[in-house]
Amino acid sequence: MSTSTSAEEVVRPEQGEALLEVKGLQRYFPVTRGIVFQRQTGAVKAVDGVDFTIRSGETLGVVGESGCGKTTTGRLVTRLDEPTGGSIRFEGVDITHLNRQKMRPIRRQVQMIFQDPFSSLNPRQTIGTIIAAPFEIQGVKSEGGTKKAVQALMERVGLNPEHYNRYPHEFSGGQRQRIGVARALALRPKLIVCDEPVSALDVSIQAQIVNLLEDLQDEFELAYMFIAHDLSVIRHISDRVAVMYLGKVVEIAERDELYNHARHPYTHALLSAVPEADPDAVAHRERIRLTGDVPSPLNPPSGCRFRTRCWKAQDICAEQEPQLVQIGGPDHQAACHFPEERDVI
Repeated sequence: MSTSTSAEEVVRPEQGEALLEVKGLQRYFPVTRGIVFQRQTGAVKAVDGVDFTIRSGETLGVVGESGCGKTTTGRLVTRLDEPTGGSIRFEGVDITHLNRQKMRPIRRQVQMIFQDPFSSLNPRQTIGTIIAAPFEIQGVKSEGGTKKAVQALMERVGLNPEHYNRYPHEFSGGQRQRIGVARALALRPKLIVCDEPVSALDVSIQAQIVNLLEDLQDEFELAYMFIAHDLSVIRHISDRVAVMYLGKVVEIAERDELYNHARHPYTHALLSAVPEADPDAVAHRERIRLTGDVPSPLNPPSGCRFRTRCWKAQDICAEQEPQLVQIGGPDHQAACHFPEERDVI
């Protein structure tokens, strides 16, 4: 691309600098009653006070049960949804409540890969049109024409450039996800939010997509916010990991530190459920079975939100909400009054 709006002319921050800073992020969905005079009777606290930082070139894995707020957090970061409270700063610029016009240049730098590789693609458009959309929306002109740039992207993500005029239904699930990757990569963003990009794919295809994302990260100096259920995938691709429960981050640490020295009881429960290929390792590993269901985000428990399922809960857990504080190794934070002291084997 050779124009003044070329995506390749973007100056990237040095490796390790803070790219995205999220503080006190909230998203409440109002619950109303009545047909004519809709009166708010409550709010679903999907995301309720989330703090984290993503550095340039790193991958922050976000893991937790369904309904914990992972996807909503990703949509807030990309400003596909409007935050209720808190702040989002991208390269030092507060983008929390920017209008559509002011968000336009930011959207070139922050892209998203969606979970369902089929529903995220317009079935009435060809693959060439879908991948070319970011160029047209942002007014980016590429040397040699848009078609050449799109075909180069297709080849880079492992698609046949000759399939430029085919439609999404003519591709497999893994190929459709590659199309989504190519579309997200079109404007050379600095941050890509990956919302469970491999959960709908076969295991063999999952590895291919994860390896592709890692190669692209090295080549284009990308930062990822990688949302997933699978802790094995998270461990493979992440540099740091944030564990979410009922709208809050309960533990965040460097990958190896969290997997080997987890401190929050909920993190221990998640890690104990990870499938293990070695039967001997399974036999010697404690399996933690959580009782009860995840409480409703419409009426979360007082104090610690995990206390209703925690085997270490005491009176203080109901009275006082634990804050994320440093514990264990450097950059290791956990929100628990009675953090675990044993290491994961």
